[in-house]
Amino acid sequence: MSTQRVLVVDDDSRLREVVRYALARAGFEVMESSNGRDALARIAELRPDLVVLDVMMPELDGLDLCRELRRSSSVPIVFLSSRGEEVDRVLGLELGGDDYLTKPFSPRELVSRVRAVLRRSAPVAPGRDPVETPTPPPEDEEPALHEGQIRLDPVEHRVVVAGQEVELTATEFKILQVLLRRPGRVFSRRDLVDRAYPGRHFVSDRTLDSHMRRIRQKLRDAAEAAGDLGHAHDPIETVHGVGYRMRKA
Repeated sequence: MSTQRVLVVDDDSRLREVVRYALARAGFEVMESSNGRDALARIAELRPDLVVLDVMMPELDGLDLCRELRRSSSVPIVFLSSRGEEVDRVLGLELGGDDYLTKPFSPRELVSRVRAVLRRSAPVAPGRDPVETPTPPPEDEEPALHEGQIRLDPVEHRVVVAGQEVELTATEFKILQVLLRRPGRVFSRRDLVDRAYPGRHFVSDRTLDSHMRRIRQKLRDAAEAAGDLGHAHDPIETVHGVGYRMRKA
């Protein structure tokens, strides 16, 4: 198995050194960048498996960098910030971040969060030893999910709509996976948060709704790009006052 690569983006050299040491000791290959402009170029060139991203930086701050990345990339992002207000955490996640840590933080906790995000986002290599299967089965054993023109493959971590591949973030992928497992079932917002954001108790309804809007738009764009206008309608239904469900084809 190849070593997973993490790009640490922060203008504080001392903090970068702490994060670099903790991640390297945990077995990651660590790269560094001191500002958002440089990070944008390095991400395109080096294609890291995950980005640890400071919010407050000169030239291009972390939130603007996240906005730019999400136009073309689903690379997982863990935000770091000295601003711990809920509105800042929510904004970071709404823009497409996958997790958020407030400074000061424990290096051990950072490593744990990075590993958790990578587990959610990365495909699992085939050929692993069989294990006892819980319900639902683990993602490396779960078959591809289909509903209408939507196909989600947990092993390859791919979503295809009418033959068009859809780039989803790790969080968006998990939300869609939960809905596709039970088409027609209504999931409350709390159900979706518990299933798609394990351990993320600060996730608000606003954050979930923002992720859902992006998922819907990406699915519609893919159907329209394929010329499959019959399936370009919204496949996810909002059940007002309750939650969301995947429409049955």
